[in-house]
Amino acid sequence: MSAIAPQTAKQDVCKILIHLPDDCSLEDIQYRLYVLQKIKRGLKDAEEGRIYTRKEVEKRMAKWVSFTGKEI
Repeated sequence: MSAIAPQTAKQDVCKILIHLPDDCSLEDIQYRLYVLQKIKRGLKDAEEGRIYTRKEVEKRMAKWVSFTGKEI
């Protein structure tokens, strides 16, 4: 993984706001914060080894598909 200097939550918000158009909605801001939070959580999980192998994912997906009876 690349060593990127961690940002504070305030810095994250400022960076998001700078890149949004002036007429954006509160929902636009909330969505981007939500996505950023999920990305950061996923990166942290990966760094801490909380990941699934491809075979594990395929096994889990097979269970979901057989449970729902739908094709992917």
